[in-house]
Amino acid sequence: MPYYIYIILCTDGSFYTGYTKNVDERARLHANGRGARYTKIHKPKKVAYVEEFESPAEAMRRERAIKKLSHQQKEDLIKSKKTAKRSKRNTSNRESLKGPNC
Repeated sequence: MPYYIYIILCTDGSFYTGYTKNVDERARLHANGRGARYTKIHKPKKVAYVEEFESPAEAMRRERAIKKLSHQQKEDLIKSKKTAKRSKRNTSNRESLKGPNC
């Protein structure tokens, strides 16, 4: 079973990074104010970045590394992933979080 790390862009421009087995379900929890204390205060706007891993240990290691990045470095990471995906055009519903708090 795959594990994922994700970065959520919040409405105030800040980022929240986490890991999960199911990005769509986790995004719904964040949108409904039940995902994390941080996203209760800093309302989520969209899932801006996702990476897939084969084990939870790998995902948690990557999550820790991303949390140590500066805001600018996280923006650069997100932009680099979007540039790489342009040719594949992903229309996943992860792009935008729709919930009562968004």
